[in-house]
Amino acid sequence: MNLAQFPRRGYVKTPTPIEFLPNFSKALGGKVNVYIKRDDLLPGCSGGNKTRKLDFCIADALEKGADTIITCGAVQSNHCRLTLSWAVHEGLDCHLVLEERVPGSYKEDASGNNFLFQLLGVKSITVVPGGSPMLAEMEKVAEKLRAEGKKPYIIPGGASNEIGALGYVGCAQEIMQQMFDMGINFDHVVVPSGSSGTHAGMIAGFVGNNMNIPMSGIDVSRPGEVQQEIVYNLAQKVLDKLGPGMQMPKDKVVCYGDYYLPGYSLPNDGMIEAVKLLAQTEAILLDPVYSGKAFAGMIDLIRKGVEQVMTAYIAEAGLEDVQETASEDPEAAPELSPRELDALLTEETDEDQTL
Repeated sequence: MNLAQFPRRGYVKTPTPIEFLPNFSKALGGKVNVYIKRDDLLPGCSGGNKTRKLDFCIADALEKGADTIITCGAVQSNHCRLTLSWAVHEGLDCHLVLEERVPGSYKEDASGNNFLFQLLGVKSITVVPGGSPMLAEMEKVAEKLRAEGKKPYIIPGGASNEIGALGYVGCAQEIMQQMFDMGINFDHVVVPSGSSGTHAGMIAGFVGNNMNIPMSGIDVSRPGEVQQEIVYNLAQKVLDKLGPGMQMPKDKVVCYGDYYLPGYSLPNDGMIEAVKLLAQTEAILLDPVYSGKAFAGMIDLIRKGVEQVMTAYIAEAGLEDVQETASEDPEAAPELSPRELDALLTEETDEDQTL
């Protein structure tokens, strides 16, 4: 699969590491060896997986003569932070449209990514209610900018289109080379599945490179059957862009939609357990919105025996939606007690492996 035919900016200088999680694996009973690909360590202001996708999207914007980037995301969006940071790096203006998915969660003087938006010099922030048609809302901003003589370029939420998803085709090729270099062959790969670009790009890369490794997407914002269709359609568009004749088998796209409830960015027992467990066994931090819920889904699937050998998890990023989650009643947030955590850490071990 020839990615060199597409413009990119070269933001990803070196492969992100794949790390074995021995203590975490032991805490899950030792039947599976879990590895994590540290895409949270990608460059960009505070890092995060969207850098892979923006590498291609911003290159396309510059090739088309854009001087302004418009993108969208939820309140405290990591994608918006990274898009803004790379726009600044390239000398481009950047305007953000934020969707207030949790009513009352946007605060102009909030910390986290909201503070970084201002620090990085965002040109404007437009806040719209949850459920708004985001492409249409971004187009409204673009129309105003065109009237002012600007040349705006719209990047969809998560940079999740067939251009941005090429970044995760590249990630699939990177993993294939790392498996060879490390002398391991993963039995299963788990990815967070939200705006769909990471999942679609990865599965397109796996299919296009004949890697023959099952992949599961853990949904963070919508039911599995809905997400599955979104991922499948985008993955096919990615394959079409890469060259004629490649088809995405529908059975290769697997999404689990049981782990995002009670809703996007809202805490649940599994997420809190996953965040605490990885922090207290491996000193790796998960964000509560994407990676936390996706890791929780992986843990549950391992415990149910769905993933029984070696599984890889693709890490995302750090700050996203911490403020939005914290805006909910903390008394209502479930907790993992020290006794429960200790019980997990002292479970007997076995020998299978998971990445």
